[in-house]
Amino acid sequence: MYFFTRSPKDRDARTDAAGPGPFTPAQAFDALYTHAAPSLVRQAYLLTGRRALSQESVERAFHQAWGRWPEVAVDRDPAGWVRAAAYEYALSPWHRLRHGRRGPDLITGQRDGGDGRALREALLALPPRYRRVLMLYDGLGLDLPETAAETEASTLGTARRLLNAREAVAGRLPELADPDALHQRLGTLARTVTPPAIPPARAVRRSAERRARLWTRAAIAFTALIVGATGFTLATAPTRYWEPLAAARPVDGVPVTSGPEAWTEQDLTLRDRLRDEPFHGPQRLVPLPL
Repeated sequence: MYFFTRSPKDRDARTDAAGPGPFTPAQAFDALYTHAAPSLVRQAYLLTGRRALSQESVERAFHQAWGRWPEVAVDRDPAGWVRAAAYEYALSPWHRLRHGRRGPDLITGQRDGGDGRALREALLALPPRYRRVLMLYDGLGLDLPETAAETEASTLGTARRLLNAREAVAGRLPELADPDALHQRLGTLARTVTPPAIPPARAVRRSAERRARLWTRAAIAFTALIVGATGFTLATAPTRYWEPLAAARPVDGVPVTSGPEAWTEQDLTLRDRLRDEPFHGPQRLVPLPL
């Protein structure tokens, strides 16, 4: 049986939504998505100021949760697990390199009113790490050790970030210098800001499964490519050592043997004399006088 809430009220709501008895993994995931996704997409929107990025962050976080559901289902706080994944993706600095996603969307006055708009602008003016700490501590009401654990920082470092974030917000909005007033305003804004639209839980599950299949096929294709390249290398590689040829160098003192040697003047005179004298004659038969 999968549990993901920590209060009896949340467990009762989960039971009413899915019926009594143990949940299947799909039912437990759908219940977690229904419970956490609407508020989580609001938080991501306040952290980034971009609707498309907040939707993508929440969907990506639930994709990871469904892919690692046996681990997430037995976690002490599955909603916190998904929230940490969504925050990490939403505040990643790599999004600044993506075309058309370098700055926040235009903030317009919605249900949060003018005060909410000013607070959203002040929140977006903070560095991402301060933004995240302020949202967790003053927006959601987590205590300092839980905030430090979720941001993977020390308690002292988290406290310093929180104080610096509060000081920066108070510099822009002096009426929020009181931590209690900031906690109330930020918590109200996180519950009332107009959220971006999110797909249903079933669509998210199917998208996660389709994504997992694509990655699996890509991994298989890459492995087959590596195996094929390795086999080709083994088949074409030399099986013994061939001593390399020495480098060429000039050799002096050796005559050129490109053809017969040239005739001298004496050779030419002898040749002409042999051609002029007859082939038969007594002079060839009579011995020369002594």
